[in-house]
Amino acid sequence: MRIYRGKAIYKPSGKAAEYSPWACNFYTGCSNDCEYCYCKRGNLSRLWSTDPKLKKCFKSPEHALKVFERELWMNRKELADHGLLFSFTTDPLLPQTSALTYTAAIMAEKCDVPVKILTKRADITFDLGLLCLDTELTAFGFTLTGFDDLEPGASSNQERVEAMKKLHYMGFKTFASIEPIIDPVKSLDMINATKDVCDLYKVGTMSGLKMDYKWIDMRRLMDRLVEMSRQGKKIYLKDSFLSYLNIKREDCPGNFVNSDYNIFD
Repeated sequence: MRIYRGKAIYKPSGKAAEYSPWACNFYTGCSNDCEYCYCKRGNLSRLWSTDPKLKKCFKSPEHALKVFERELWMNRKELADHGLLFSFTTDPLLPQTSALTYTAAIMAEKCDVPVKILTKRADITFDLGLLCLDTELTAFGFTLTGFDDLEPGASSNQERVEAMKKLHYMGFKTFASIEPIIDPVKSLDMINATKDVCDLYKVGTMSGLKMDYKWIDMRRLMDRLVEMSRQGKKIYLKDSFLSYLNIKREDCPGNFVNSDYNIFD
């Protein structure tokens, strides 16, 4: 598969590629200020700020949209097949970032490209931008850790659960990023709280950091996921989770999906 890296749209590599085959980043930095954020470590750390900044390759939001439109058309076929994720380097629905996200999402959907928007904001259910999005082509995801104190600028986890419920009943696809697992018991609480309104779970351990989990708690989490999969729930286990429990992907039941699973199918 060809590697494409545009200024706005690109094919992620490494662990990010496991999460989504295509993504769009307009900004770097995030006011959620999560303590565990991978953007605070490694190459992105030099660009990090709690005040999101438009990427330096864009002269203005208007220029960013022109670049996005060109890259959208260049990759339209593959994007239509796989969908486009917003975003890996910020929360795409912060007050500073949401306008550009919504405008780009609408442009993508007019080209029959589905969009997946991953956020920790619960106030989005009041956004007028929602009214312009196609419920058949939009999926909203929420990161759910169960630890509000580690996400000081974000909406509370309970508020995110309530926002997921509202979006589900509005007709949007929904997914939960149960990553990073900080405490398997808390992660299980988040899963149980959303089991009736979530179309897909993505479950992974703390990226890049060694965690001292209780093995029995991780096993109980896995047992619950197996139970839910047998009830028809779609679940993706990241490599980190499988590795921790020494489980082979091919041994997981049928409703455990691969990284290329399309939530819109």
